[in-house]
Amino acid sequence: MIEVVLDTETTGLKVSEGHRIVEIGCIELKDLIPTQNRFHCYLNPERKVSEDAFKVHGYSDTFLSNQKKFKEIADEFLNFIYGKRLVIHNAEFDLSHLNNELALLGKKKIQEKVVDTLQLARDKFPGSGTSLDALCKRFSIDNSRREKHNAVIDCELLSKVYINLLDQREPSLNLSAEKEDENEIVKSISVKYFNKIIKPSENELKLHKDFLKKEIKKHHFN
Repeated sequence: MIEVVLDTETTGLKVSEGHRIVEIGCIELKDLIPTQNRFHCYLNPERKVSEDAFKVHGYSDTFLSNQKKFKEIADEFLNFIYGKRLVIHNAEFDLSHLNNELALLGKKKIQEKVVDTLQLARDKFPGSGTSLDALCKRFSIDNSRREKHNAVIDCELLSKVYINLLDQREPSLNLSAEKEDENEIVKSISVKYFNKIIKPSENELKLHKDFLKKEIKKHHFN
């Protein structure tokens, strides 16, 4: 299974207020393991960044004015995600902005299937914090580099959070224990942008378990 962890940064929250994308970051996963295949770009939004958004990501109007416009990278971006399941934290936000950018170019909305890790976390930990920072803390993932929001760093963190969410172990992983029901690792999530959420195959789950044993324990739980 090929998936793409995706994140965007924008000039502000609402598409209805004319806000645009200023950064896109993508990291490819193959059977839940990050590959070297990535997509990243800063974008000229052709408008000013709101004060609140600048506090979040720190990208100035001057810096962004020298970047490419979305229309210059649209085809490359669409080719990168084509046919791959997208993994997004708060998918409705990112998809609304991406689909707005595509609509401005007369292109169709994103059709790829999506896993919303925010909804996945809310279903798994009702009543608990489900922000990316909160989930990093829950799973003991080092997010010290995240002084401000950055699409690539956020994708790197989200890929680790996603693996932990699928493992169904909290707050730490018990690598020696058997999963009670591996077939229930990914729940079906209903979000208006989604077609459906697809459960990992038995082979993916095995590869995932092997990866956890070899990599996550070594890098994130020492």
